[in-house]
Amino acid sequence: MVTIINYKERQKEDGTSLFVLELQGGIEMVQSKATGNFYATAKKANLPSTFDELTCKALIGTQMPGAIEKVECEPYEYTIQSTGEIITLAHRYSYVQESKPAVQPVNESFRPNMEAFSKNGKYEMAHA
Repeated sequence: MVTIINYKERQKEDGTSLFVLELQGGIEMVQSKATGNFYATAKKANLPSTFDELTCKALIGTQMPGAIEKVECEPYEYTIQSTGEIITLAHRYSYVQESKPAVQPVNESFRPNMEAFSKNGKYEMAHA
């Protein structure tokens, strides 16, 4: 499950605006490579929407089936806000819907017993 935690207004290339929903996945425990200690975190992703601002605001707190997964992408520069260090990343986090269970195929070997059905269109009790 993911939760809508916020929304942001973004400008499209043509100058019009749209709202993106900020999604957050469930809590995850990650071990620090530097200290070996564990810390709690959650993955976040933005999802474009067709909603207006009022609708986006009303959706905050809504949970949806799915997950946020790491997806490879073209390398880009990212600034770590706490240190100002600029690093190059080649991934982003993206919302992925839960996959629906596959429909079970019909058993082709099943053949109904036609003797169990009326052949004259009238309801009759079966003879034992």
